[in-house]
Amino acid sequence: MTETIDIEHYHQLALQKQKVHRKFLSKLKQKPPKQLDKLAREIHDDVFSEIDCTLCANCCKSLGPDFKEADITRIAKYFKMKLPAFEAEFLQVDEDGDKVFKSMPCPFLGGDNLCSIYDVRPKACREFPHTDRKKIYQINHLTLKNTLTCPAAYLFVEKLMERLS
Repeated sequence: MTETIDIEHYHQLALQKQKVHRKFLSKLKQKPPKQLDKLAREIHDDVFSEIDCTLCANCCKSLGPDFKEADITRIAKYFKMKLPAFEAEFLQVDEDGDKVFKSMPCPFLGGDNLCSIYDVRPKACREFPHTDRKKIYQINHLTLKNTLTCPAAYLFVEKLMERLS
């Protein structure tokens, strides 16, 4: 049997900890420690040495990326498609005016949880869950939201709390 990550378990943990995480991240924003970027990077690397995204792929199953023009151009070129054809087949404009997938899960996610366009995937996919970003406290709302979807984001916040308390 293939090993998997219990996404629902992490989702429930994240729901239970939302208030605690929100309060912690809010304090972090008010007074970020001097070495926060370095610490966040260490914790990010630590978490991703434990979590194998291909055993989860919940982001690919439930969160569509916001496609930027550079993403669309790069991926359409990869498929040797004209931009309008690529957009017509895969994308729609959402209520915020962003270009997103017409449907989820991601049409490029294989049954093996691997991305069939990994080398040309959208920037939002490459950067998710954004836990290695400098000045992480500037995206608290996003980090908090990502804990509900991404076990790695949840563990990141938990480990950050542990290290800073």
